[in-house]
Amino acid sequence: METSRYNVSLPDDASEDEAAAIAAAVSAHLRDREAAAAAAAAETDEPSWDGERWGFAGRVANLQSREVRVPDGAPTDAWSAAGRTERF
Repeated sequence: METSRYNVSLPDDASEDEAAAIAAAVSAHLRDREAAAAAAAAETDEPSWDGERWGFAGRVANLQSREVRVPDGAPTDAWSAAGRTERF
């Protein structure tokens, strides 16, 4: 964990125990922020149908002349999803 970009100052009258507690709290906070950022990045890497479901259903309607409802569990890969349109 990089800490060189943070400037943390301790009170001059802090005891060793207080300074250790402050350092532990700051370290835990920074670690939690990094974990949250990593979790958010991992969520965005996974493909989903958000914002694309209606467009795909429209393409199926235009090409196959029938209305379909794209389920949540449908494959997000266009080729795989196109092969399953009979099940939608």
